[in-house]
Amino acid sequence: MKDIITLGIESSCDETSVAVVKNGREVLSNVINSQIKIHEKFGGVVPEIASRNHIEAISGVTEQALKQAKITFNDIDNIACTYGPGLVGALLVGVSYAKGLSYALNKPLTGTNHIEGHIAANYITHKELKPPFLCLIVSGGHTHLVHIQDYDKFNIIGKTRDDAIGEAFDKVARVIGLGYPGGPKVDNLAKEGEPNIELPKTHIDGLDFSFSGVKTAIINLHHKNPNINKADLCASFEKYVTDILVQNSLKAANELGIKTIALAGGVSANSYIRKEFLKLENDGYKIYYPEPILCTDNAAMIASAGYYRYMTGVVSNLELNAVPNLKIQD
Repeated sequence: MKDIITLGIESSCDETSVAVVKNGREVLSNVINSQIKIHEKFGGVVPEIASRNHIEAISGVTEQALKQAKITFNDIDNIACTYGPGLVGALLVGVSYAKGLSYALNKPLTGTNHIEGHIAANYITHKELKPPFLCLIVSGGHTHLVHIQDYDKFNIIGKTRDDAIGEAFDKVARVIGLGYPGGPKVDNLAKEGEPNIELPKTHIDGLDFSFSGVKTAIINLHHKNPNINKADLCASFEKYVTDILVQNSLKAANELGIKTIALAGGVSANSYIRKEFLKLENDGYKIYYPEPILCTDNAAMIASAGYYRYMTGVVSNLELNAVPNLKIQD
């Protein structure tokens, strides 16, 4: 069977990334141009600034990706680009660039879902992983429990009813003065503390999540006592949300009769969350998660997801547009 070379393009938020991936799993290059330093002073991503920086970076990032992969445009079989969900202006940069390449090179184009890309990051790190399995997607914009029935078949069985978990991490970090990006900073500080602060429990029937209550509780605690031990506060918050993630994941896995659980998304890089999920292997579960560079936004995961869409016959036309609120499998 002929090798399929996919050029992946990711620009959904504040990373401009282009990657070259062979057969959906072998990364030949994965170049990421991050804007974190640019947005740090604003305490979060400024959409217009993000879009402008994508425009400035995307051609150079593409050249680097091709050079590192030691290929030319002629060697590409398919172009996969993120068309949602994400910031509409940022998405449009990647989509427009991908459409231009597709037209100029006469190469097929596959619009790819960013969230499905996070799931596919596991295929790159774990070559042996195949559907079906349960995937917990935890990121700045999403908290989903998804039954991965096949490479192109997804069933959301649980999701957040308010804040995404990454959003809660960022808000907690901002309130206690850690700055942006909040997730890694909360994780690091929590290692110095103890989870000894009691937080109010939010009970929700089923497999959905809610993080707005604990976020508000942390904010109120800090406002009432600005001298509260921030390391203990972070450790308590981290333990609270992780307990919920593990509890719902186990419940879903038992309902589905599945013993394979994968983590995905930026928050899946959290060291405490990984440690707690790995404990489940003592009970016969198999836990997967991507290497850290593939947890955050990157084009290798988009190339992988795009490859599997392309192999099922999904080819987009040049009318492809950005869809900021795109749902899984749309």
